[in-house]
Amino acid sequence: MTDLFGDGAVRLDLLRERAFNLRWATVDPGVIPLTAADPDFPVARCIRDAIQAYAEGGVFSYGPPDGLPGFRDACARVQRERRGVVGTSPEHILPADSAASAMFVAARWALKPGDEALVFDPVDFLFGASVEAAGGVVVRSPVHAGTGTFDLDALAAAITPRTRLLTLCNPHNPVGRVLDRRELEFMAELALRHDLRILSDEVWGDVVYPPGVLTPIASLAPEVAARTIGVYGFSKTFGLAGLRVGFLAAPSKAVRDELLEVSRAPTTAFGVSTLSQVAATAAYNEGWPWFDDFLAHLQRMRDLAVRRLGAIPGLSMRAPDGTYVLFVNIEGLGLGNEAEVAALLLEKARVAVVPGMARWFGPGATGHIRLTFCTSEAILTEALDRIEAVLRA
Repeated sequence: MTDLFGDGAVRLDLLRERAFNLRWATVDPGVIPLTAADPDFPVARCIRDAIQAYAEGGVFSYGPPDGLPGFRDACARVQRERRGVVGTSPEHILPADSAASAMFVAARWALKPGDEALVFDPVDFLFGASVEAAGGVVVRSPVHAGTGTFDLDALAAAITPRTRLLTLCNPHNPVGRVLDRRELEFMAELALRHDLRILSDEVWGDVVYPPGVLTPIASLAPEVAARTIGVYGFSKTFGLAGLRVGFLAAPSKAVRDELLEVSRAPTTAFGVSTLSQVAATAAYNEGWPWFDDFLAHLQRMRDLAVRRLGAIPGLSMRAPDGTYVLFVNIEGLGLGNEAEVAALLLEKARVAVVPGMARWFGPGATGHIRLTFCTSEAILTEALDRIEAVLRA
């Protein structure tokens, strides 16, 4: 673990060339970006070896629109064996060019123009964006950002005759809550009673800290699984954001075929790179020992960040059960709103964070900033030192 996730493992020279999306390649020299949730570490050796071996063959032909057989086999096995969705077969799996893309496919499948979709608030902006892109109407249901508590009564009250889709983010981004079984059973009962489809984004599902355990909503009962589309990716678990690969887990081959048509992959206008599927297959088949060490490192970084930030007067947060993001309440600082505090940290501390603005997380994110801790201890400590110096001053 020391070699893989020690201070010397982070290649800042490569990150400054390759890490975009608000990260090292897009910020000024000297700025530490604790922004997009993308690890600073090189990926597992087994993934690199698989890419190299495939590339050395020199043939990069079209792949099947429903995905490489080995990829679908690996995804189905992980669903069954690691996540407890026991009925999953390779015929239920559809590759997508990222978990974000999978959300858009699922929303187009589930919604007609004017249909309503339940979206928690705050939550990652992609939920609302995917619903709106499908012509749907976003109906927000509150999550208490400080405690991570879901207002289940408000969720039930938000259902109307036009509601067609319930969306979940589990573990929850940005709050970091892993939904407990009682909450999931309540939501599943709502879906059954009102005939709702369920879109469950579990891209963070492997990043859960002991003693927490992820319960996919599709694992509750066959009748719940029958109306659930699971969304998964490889960016959070294995650092493959740039390879643009994820998948949808459908409840049946018939639904998978409908999703395939909605995705437009059979036209060859869309679809996942075969090389990306090869890398993801290697990750699922051989990469779990690497991930176990990564998770242990992340837990140490979580504890470090929570301890350091929690000691600064005016800041409050809960330690996340999952994810590698912290959602920090800054209202007690008296230094302005979330955008102003983020601007202050960028200018004075030279640390970039994501302000809790509606464009990123919905109206419920007001008064918060989000920062990531998926980097080395040295980089994280330097960032925390800078933040503390500015905020205490």
